[in-house]
Amino acid sequence: MAETTARLLDRLPSWFGVPEANAEYVESATRLPGLVARSDTEPIGVLLYRRHFAEAAEIHLMAVAPSWHRRGVGRELIRTITQDLSIDGCRLLQVKTLGATHPDPGYAGTRAFYQSMGFLPLEETGALWPGNPCLIMVKWLPRPS
Repeated sequence: MAETTARLLDRLPSWFGVPEANAEYVESATRLPGLVARSDTEPIGVLLYRRHFAEAAEIHLMAVAPSWHRRGVGRELIRTITQDLSIDGCRLLQVKTLGATHPDPGYAGTRAFYQSMGFLPLEETGALWPGNPCLIMVKWLPRPS
């Protein structure tokens, strides 16, 4: 999964343009669980997550190839991880993204996407990413029926 993650991040410099951060994401793909979205055999999206507690998980990284943006790949990755975690007893999913006090228009779209998937803004803080506001968003996961 690390090679797939590296290739996708290279195609998304507007979101993932810091080489040191990308190296950490690629390394995390060797140890964190995740999902890969494919079109035929071509990897077009990746989602890495970590389980902090039995009841709480975090999306560590989600990246979708630019040519596949706005085509349902991210939605399907979120739906799948939400369902899998919910079945496993997880109740809360969080994601961190660039906060609204930063003027980046790409991240405005990212925040809108997560909100459309049921994530709510919880807190914006400058303490996690020096020089960049971090927005923590959360989503309650349904109990399996």
